Order: sequence, then C-alpha cells, then structure tokens
Amino acid sequence: MRFDADLTACAALVQRADPDRFMAVMATPVSARATLFPIYAMNVEVARAPWVTGEAMIAEIRLQWWRDALCEIAKGGAIRRHEVVTPLARILSPKSAGDLDEMIAARVWDIYKDPFETDAHMKRYIEQTTGVLIGAAVQSLGPADPQVVADFAYGVGLANWLRAVAGLRAGGRNPLPEDTPDAIRELAQGGLDRMARARGKRAGVSREAAPALLVGWQGEPLLQQVMRDPGRVAAGTLGQGEIARRAGLMVKVVTRRW
Repeated sequence: MRFDADLTACAALVQRADPDRFMAVMATPVSARATLFPIYAMNVEVARAPWVTGEAMIAEIRLQWWRDALCEIAKGGAIRRHEVVTPLARILSPKSAGDLDEMIAARVWDIYKDPFETDAHMKRYIEQTTGVLIGAAVQSLGPADPQVVADFAYGVGLANWLRAVAGLRAGGRNPLPEDTPDAIRELAQGGLDRMARARGKRAGVSREAAPALLVGWQGEPLLQQVMRDPGRVAAGTLGQGEIARRAGLMVKVVTRRW
C-alpha cells in the first residue's frame, strides 16, 4: 500500500509520541496500517492537548476542536482539511466517530487535578479512553464482539495507567483512589481477569479485526509485574527491556494469539 502525505504524517506522529503503538501497528498487515495510524495519530493529539498548556480554557478549546472534527465525520458532510482528520474521515464509521467523541469528553478530566472519586470512577475513565480507542480501531478493521474487546482493552489501559502513575504524581496529580499494595494488586488482578476472559472468547473477534489488538501485547506482562511487586508502580519502574518487548510482540504476531 502506498501511503500519501497525510498517512505518512500520521505514522510519523505516532512514531515520535507513542513508539509502543507504532511498533504494534508496524507488526500488523500492511492493509491495516492505513486504518490504524490515523486513529492513533488522533489519540496522540487528543491525549496531549490537556498537557501542552497550563490554561484550562485553552486546553478545553483544543479538545473541542477535535470533537467538532469528529462531529463533521459522523454527519458525513463537509470535513475540515487536516493531515489527521482527512485520512480519519476515510476510515471511521459514524458510530466510531461518535464513540471517539465520548473518549475526548472523558479526556477533559486530564485538564484538571481533581482525584478520582472512587475505584469505579477510575475504571470508567480507563474504559472511556483506552477502551473506546481500541474498540474503534478494532471495529474499523472488522467485526468483533464489543464486550470481548472492552475486556481486553481494559487490561491494556490499566497497565498503561499504572505505568504512568509516577509521572502523574510528579505533575501534581493523584491518579489512584487508593494506593496501598493490596489495593494496587487488586486492581492488577482485575485487569488480568478481564484479559483472560477476553482471550477465552477469541472467536468473538474476526481474523480481520484481530491485528488491532496487538497494541495490547505488553498488558499482561506489566500487570504480572504489578502482582509480583506493587511498589514498582510508585517507583515508576514498570516496563520490559527492549529485547523482551520485541520478542513478546513477535510471539503474538507469529502465533496470531493476542
């Protein structure tokens, strides 16, 4: 597949800002990349919008710009010219555009420093951000059971969130409702349970859609690290070495078992 300038720009944006997802997309069939790169490029822009300014109003305006763009896509009318929005409009269904709008609405929480009220609040945030993002990517490639995808994506999102805790705290945020070792282990076990439930229903994800789930290849290993040593969350030491990361992704690609 020949990438045009917009798709090349989307891929470059993901490579710079989200190298793990870039690796996962590059491991998918070439035909899937033109769909996945615009979705993840949009996520980069949305995820960083609350952090590039200390002015809450400006951050909200940035997020609203993306909500307006998705509204245009959902309605199927005239769409603004933009290196990410233009290719995104070619691959999103109205439903996926609407779902991603909900993801951006959830991202408003990132602008402020209010803590999560409860564990349920935090879990809902993960489902509305990573869960919706991966769900849109999967559905854009092929049919899949939404609950299977949601369970898998929750585990992936939780792992990513726990990996980000130390940085969020350094920025003055309070990312965990309860941060005792037992509470963190309980969170991690819940993520592992949902990923295991999703894998037990692999047949619910079509062969065409399955490559989109490669983005979760590190989810289970990271949550297992938390189970062994929850102190790694606060220390900011969750993660795999380069060899383990690449080997783990390669195993998923070869076995086709996300």
